Amino acid sequence: MSKKYFVTGLDIGTNNIKMLSVQKTDDQKFEIVSQVQVPSVGVRKGIVINVEETAKSIEQAVSEMQELSNHKIKDVFCGVGGSHIFIISGQGRVAVSRADETVSQEDIDRAVLAAGAVSLPPNKEIIHTLPKEFVLDGEGGIKDVLGMKGIRLEAHTLLLGGFTPYIKNLTQTVLAADLGISDLILSPMASSRAILTPRQKELGVALVDIGGATTSLAVFEEGSLIHLNVLPIGSSHITNDIAIGLKIDIDLAEKIKLEYGTAIYQSSGKREMINISEEVEEPISFSKKELAEIIESRLSEIFDLITKDLKSISKNQLLPAGIVLTGGGSKLPKIKDFVKRELKLPVQIGQMSEFTEPLEDPAFSVCAGLVLLSQEDYGTEDQSFSSGSGFGSKVKKIFEKFVP
Repeated sequence: MSKKYFVTGLDIGTNNIKMLSVQKTDDQKFEIVSQVQVPSVGVRKGIVINVEETAKSIEQAVSEMQELSNHKIKDVFCGVGGSHIFIISGQGRVAVSRADETVSQEDIDRAVLAAGAVSLPPNKEIIHTLPKEFVLDGEGGIKDVLGMKGIRLEAHTLLLGGFTPYIKNLTQTVLAADLGISDLILSPMASSRAILTPRQKELGVALVDIGGATTSLAVFEEGSLIHLNVLPIGSSHITNDIAIGLKIDIDLAEKIKLEYGTAIYQSSGKREMINISEEVEEPISFSKKELAEIIESRLSEIFDLITKDLKSISKNQLLPAGIVLTGGGSKLPKIKDFVKRELKLPVQIGQMSEFTEPLEDPAFSVCAGLVLLSQEDYGTEDQSFSSGSGFGSKVKKIFEKFVP
């Protein structure tokens, strides 16, 4: 009988707490055990602002997960989101240590470590160090330098990090929910692991994850991450606009967005009206065109910012694999056509296909990436940290997935 173990991913979003638990057997299959989504409290723009209230939301999610799976959840891989996430370049140089001038893994590790030794404000910290390329005796553009011969080795890296107080709040919240933390992983990196294929990353692709209060952009080329940004605007802003535009409460606005919203309005030649009288104090009436115009206006703002971001790295309209959409906001009807029109690139909705049964809800892409990134390096139920020390200790192995 094959041995089984469980891995759980936790995504603390502005609107919802999402958890996904999978089990992996000796035959390397990934099976979804349970998944839940509960309303989150105490989170603003992807950042925990009330540890106690958010911990209660997590406890509710854990309770529902354990009831569904009949398995006790002890620790989680947790996503780090929010517009405080930053990306900077690093560069480190070391001498090749072996007498025969062959580059060893130790040399690579020392070069990457040296590249991460950058000066940061005391309230910021590095979470991930991703090798971008290696330079051996002045010859650059090398992706795999192990075993090559040379004297001096340089590592060019991307350093991904965040605002330390927000990260501490996040870890304290998870620990307050009586969970251990196996590792912290930036949410955009988790999404990209679940959604993007190696071929897309090689050709050049941008992953756009539209969350509740933030939208993240991760750009890959030649197999490696080249740009990352988190914008402080998401699908909740569309809901707010609908509430203001139609003069209704926020819960009804969300319901209207989900049931009648579309990213592009296509006229049928006559004025199409929507009338809502049930479950409201006063009946309301509005046109489909009016609703679509409210939605399109906010979407235009989001993708104008993305266009500016792509222009800043000279990749606007220059990504052969185009745009891949994920996150809860990508479920809006006709959003693919809207983005294709705005960015003038091929667009598709991301798929998560590495499970025994397809995970179809794009809102779970962060959770899916968290559990997939964990698989090769974790395998027991009792692996967890009781405090913040040690986070990121296994990042190097995990993020080999991002380096060709």
